[in-house]
Amino acid sequence: MAYKILVADDEAMLVDILSAHLEREGYAVIRAKNSGEVMDRLGARPDLILLDINMPGTDGLELCRAIRDAVSCPILFLTARITEQDKIRGFQAGGDDYITKPFSLAELTARVEAHLRRDERQNRNTSLVSSHGLLVDLAGRRVLWEGAEIRFSRREYEIIEFLVTNQNQIFDRERMYELIWGLDAEGDSKVIKEHIRKIRQKLLEVTGREFIETVWGMGYRWKK
Repeated sequence: MAYKILVADDEAMLVDILSAHLEREGYAVIRAKNSGEVMDRLGARPDLILLDINMPGTDGLELCRAIRDAVSCPILFLTARITEQDKIRGFQAGGDDYITKPFSLAELTARVEAHLRRDERQNRNTSLVSSHGLLVDLAGRRVLWEGAEIRFSRREYEIIEFLVTNQNQIFDRERMYELIWGLDAEGDSKVIKEHIRKIRQKLLEVTGREFIETVWGMGYRWKK
């Protein structure tokens, strides 16, 4: 699965340019134009965030602190403001790097790749999620039971990963479709129901257990 990059900037033209470039480089792009949308998009679990430090609404540094409370991925500030004190405040708020406007797309790509490589190395040994004897290998994109792999399609695995890493939350079909398939996906959220059915069937056949709970009138969640 491609790395997901959240591009957060109120300059629509810049977001379009960055999104088009990053998508050509093979990344999946999530867009946000204000602080509210940034917080809303965190459910998509971005692998890296490009954050304009002067976003409208919440102060950029306060927004960074709020983001850091929810995710651990690299946060790179996009800013024209780059005094030494600005850098210090940004790092204290939880930022990992600064990219000064104007910047070249080559520099942007190099910094993004460097931070993703470093983050991958740091997380390599903490990429297993255990749930009632089931192991989800986030790095290998595998689901294991008693050492044996249970085979899932790409979308089935992505649903499992999404739910198991958000175990305390309930998601309706529309929200899951938006966060997993992407905002620009062409299709119908009804496919979520069929994927959930297949996942349940495969897990039940191998483990004899139910892992995904239907909360009637609300949606789905991973059983605690």
